[in-house]
Amino acid sequence: MSGFQSLARMVGRLRGSPPGQPQLSLVLIVYDMPEQAANTIRSLLPGYQRDVSGSEYELIVVENASSNTLSAGFLQDLPANVHYHLRQNPEPSPAQAINFGASQAQGGAVCVMIDGARMVTPGVVCNLLAAHRSFPRAVVSIPGYHLGRELQQTAVGSGYDRDTERDLLASIAWPEDGYRLFDVACFSGSCRPGFFLPNSESNCISIPLDVWHTLSGFNTLFDLPGGGLINLDFYKRACELPEVQHVIVPGEGTFHQFHGGVTTGGVSREMREDYIERSRNQYRALRGADFSSPRTSPVYLGAIPAQAQKFVHYSAARALRSLGEAPLPDSTA
Repeated sequence: MSGFQSLARMVGRLRGSPPGQPQLSLVLIVYDMPEQAANTIRSLLPGYQRDVSGSEYELIVVENASSNTLSAGFLQDLPANVHYHLRQNPEPSPAQAINFGASQAQGGAVCVMIDGARMVTPGVVCNLLAAHRSFPRAVVSIPGYHLGRELQQTAVGSGYDRDTERDLLASIAWPEDGYRLFDVACFSGSCRPGFFLPNSESNCISIPLDVWHTLSGFNTLFDLPGGGLINLDFYKRACELPEVQHVIVPGEGTFHQFHGGVTTGGVSREMREDYIERSRNQYRALRGADFSSPRTSPVYLGAIPAQAQKFVHYSAARALRSLGEAPLPDSTA
């Protein structure tokens, strides 16, 4: 039994989750990305996820209909803790799909993954459960990465595409050891400050069900295609809610796969910048101020696998620079 599992069993069941029901409900939103979504779903299944059983959590997959959906063959082989919903005539924003998925949740906590293209490391579910069992009002965030050596919106200009990414995953023999994803990734833009400075969002954020209801879910007024800053807005509102404990799991991650999205895909720089500007303007109109990352006093939970330690080093150096201090020389490390 691992340290994570021992902690989970010691603390007991997640509050608000009746016996016989899952303790955690993960809501995954999918649109027009069957290959990438299939990888993400595989990374969230029992077996790949370590030190946790399928009875402890459920995966609610909400797919907004397109001409390119998950195949029936793939779906029929999924285990019993995966629930699939196909929404016809979906809205441009994922807000309604997220709120629908959360309405189906049976667990005492809801974890939202707004982007179905983000595969995860093997300890995500176990650590989410441990965090919620340890802190009754935990807002748990998993840091985000891009597959590739640089941000995908930059890498695409040098020829990065789906074939490049398939070769990258083959080079680490994924999914044999999910922690090797750290070997072929860089921080996403929203997590670029690292673990010890404020981030602007998490693409895997988990909160107790009562906190979800307090926040009234995702704000459907964020109606731009892809949602604009809707995920940043939810993360900020959750982190800044009184009496919550922000928990960061630095040894786990979500890893964005290339799929032609509105900010990371093969769109022109002008189109991407126009979308970002419209997103910022909408946030300002709805919230009355420009977006700023929430400032929290987080607790850090979980082990740090060897593959992730370079990101700890990077994060510490960034934090020290922000304080005007120099990192320790290598000779004293």
